[in-house]
Amino acid sequence: MSNPVALVTGGAKRLGANTAKHLHAKGYNLVIHYNKSADCANQLVAQLNNERSNSAKAVSADLSNIDNIGELANEVMSTFGQLDVLINNASSFYPTPLDSLTLTQYQDLVATNMTAPLFLTKACAAMLKVSNGVVINMCDIHAKRPLEFHSAYCMAKAGQQMMTYALANELAPEIRVNGVAPGAIEWPSSGINGDAVQEVLKSIPLQKKGHMNDIAQAIEYLISAPYVTGQILTIDGGRQQLASKGA
Repeated sequence: MSNPVALVTGGAKRLGANTAKHLHAKGYNLVIHYNKSADCANQLVAQLNNERSNSAKAVSADLSNIDNIGELANEVMSTFGQLDVLINNASSFYPTPLDSLTLTQYQDLVATNMTAPLFLTKACAAMLKVSNGVVINMCDIHAKRPLEFHSAYCMAKAGQQMMTYALANELAPEIRVNGVAPGAIEWPSSGINGDAVQEVLKSIPLQKKGHMNDIAQAIEYLISAPYVTGQILTIDGGRQQLASKGA
């Protein structure tokens, strides 16, 4: 029996790379998609292939260009001949205060967080039906709870969340569609000052940030749970359910 195959978009760094390594350790073959992080992607693929030969491949694609999406799906088929798990992890994230928001920024955030996951799922659906596969969308707690100065990003993530629910119905029973919504797992790459960190931690009932393995383990569960579809697991230390301290 062949190894199961997972495609991880934005899989070269951070949550995507950690999830790829986690699944590889569980016996998966990986297609690691990247846009600009070629060095990181190639280093990761070399590491995985060193652990198990011919088990990983890096593929470059700008997912904001819809013409590239079908080509990415074709690369998966030509490399491994099957697809069992699609993880829509790639995402643009940056502040867009309304007074300086541009159409280009809005289109980029919608393209990477909503349009690309939708059309990549479409492009991969035939392969996933054959394997009774799974789609996992990397959602966000801010799809429900706005993040200041990030209106365009939050809107796009809210659309991705609804896409998860809608496609879970449309693609059943052959394909299951779920998501994970991380809270404070990794701070933004641009950094966050100490006071801001403490303010966030105070808003989390568990009083700590999560680890990337928390996300990988949640994804592993959703892949392996045959009666779970249309669900989004919130991994945020209880932040969304913070009790009101007033009347």
